[in-house]
Amino acid sequence: MKSQDIVVLLKLISLQDQELEKGSERLRSESIGGDPYAVRNLENLTGISKTEIAQSIKRSVASGIARKDNAKNEPRPHRRNLFNFIIHGLRFVFPANPGPMQRGIPTAFAAPMLEGLLVSGGSYNYVWPYAEGREMGQSVEPLFKSVPEAALKDQHLYEYLALVDAIRLGNQREVGLASDHLKSRMLAK
Repeated sequence: MKSQDIVVLLKLISLQDQELEKGSERLRSESIGGDPYAVRNLENLTGISKTEIAQSIKRSVASGIARKDNAKNEPRPHRRNLFNFIIHGLRFVFPANPGPMQRGIPTAFAAPMLEGLLVSGGSYNYVWPYAEGREMGQSVEPLFKSVPEAALKDQHLYEYLALVDAIRLGNQREVGLASDHLKSRMLAK
């Protein structure tokens, strides 16, 4: 497993969420080649190469956190298994270590959609380093180098990745809060 596998799976979940909101036809019309789940479109949306996306999906299917939908020939994340891995294993497999102060895009509980969920005193905001970012905070290496650009293109993905970072970075209370929020987003559909 590689860290970009989590990014790809969260993007697939984000696409499923958008499909429920917008409808299949609109989502297809906004996609390259008309197929939102095609590796070419996923490459454009995530900044991860087509080869890496194809390999990522194979690894995810082999590990049981994704499956192939034979009827539609599309990869589908196994939401419950992915959620359990994120909650119980991600911080050990892909730990996040806060770095120096940098300009970037807010993540974890500093992300705009999560701001205000947690009130803590004296801690810095976390950011993904990004040259065009406007926020100053303690830097956190994202799961994959293209995460800042991918998150700016997709608010659903941004929220999922920010919650994942809150789990990777947080103390017990923060992890619990992020887990509850992630569960309501990922498993309620």
